[in-house]
Amino acid sequence: MTRVHVLGAAGFAGAQLAGLVDRHPSFELGQITARADAGRRLDEIAPEYRVTKALAPYEPEDVEPGDMAAVCYPHAEAAPVVADLLDRGAKVVDVSADHRLKDPALYHEWYAFDHPRPDLLAEAVYGLPERYRDAIAAARLVANPGCYPEASLLALLPVADLIEDIVIDAKSGVSGAGRTPTATVHYSAAADSVLAYKVGEHRHTPEIEQELGQRVTFTAHLVPVDRGLLASCYARFRDGAPHVDELRQRYAAFYADHPFVEVVEQPPGMRAVQRTNYAQVCPMIDRGRLIAFGVIDNLGKGAAGQALQNLNLLAGLPETEGLL
Repeated sequence: MTRVHVLGAAGFAGAQLAGLVDRHPSFELGQITARADAGRRLDEIAPEYRVTKALAPYEPEDVEPGDMAAVCYPHAEAAPVVADLLDRGAKVVDVSADHRLKDPALYHEWYAFDHPRPDLLAEAVYGLPERYRDAIAAARLVANPGCYPEASLLALLPVADLIEDIVIDAKSGVSGAGRTPTATVHYSAAADSVLAYKVGEHRHTPEIEQELGQRVTFTAHLVPVDRGLLASCYARFRDGAPHVDELRQRYAAFYADHPFVEVVEQPPGMRAVQRTNYAQVCPMIDRGRLIAFGVIDNLGKGAAGQALQNLNLLAGLPETEGLL
């Protein structure tokens, strides 16, 4: 049994990941850490995962070579802890944003901090198995994708070499904002409303651009649902649109060996993937332009489920173990 520590287990993504690890047939749940909630059992905070282990402050000395860890800290707080875990001989999945971007300057521009370990940015493998499965399996540090980039990239990667002038209109449930309440996600503010936010300055923009290799226009919206994320992506074909049957065949071939991505013929809804690690994508053509939809659970395939998929690959296990 491989021991897996979940650092930051009191948040939405961390709690779900701790539950997945706790039930995993090949993993042993190690430390589950928290600060404000230290001393409480996780099932007091997130009873749906039925993890009776108590949350505690992080103890670096308890990490041994051969352990694995998932770091679910806010951005800027994860980077030094990730570096220390690697020095202690652990393999790490960083669920924060701290190792997703390859260019250190982008952290100063988009996240307002100077990255302390640019060498680890160069080493980290972007944790999208549908593109980097083999590299993830050979890595010691994996950067879990952001939820908006994950849905958008899954919708666009099969035709990334054919398109330009990309516009992404994405909508996510309120759990994507995290466990700490704010005025924007308070029930009385979010219910019966749809809100575009961080227009022109959303931090997931450079992540999407990095993986697509081109500029995009990206706008995120908050919708009054608990969990789920839908990305509606629009683009122009550089050399003319293929026939829709050819387009679907291209998507089917791209995802043929990837068990969690389903290519569907009708625009998918959030309900189809909620509380799962599945994604559904649907490519369509409208008057010569691409419309591609990608839908995921923002806490599943967009966070905790994706992290477990990456932990499986790091451990040399089938990527589906503990997720089906």
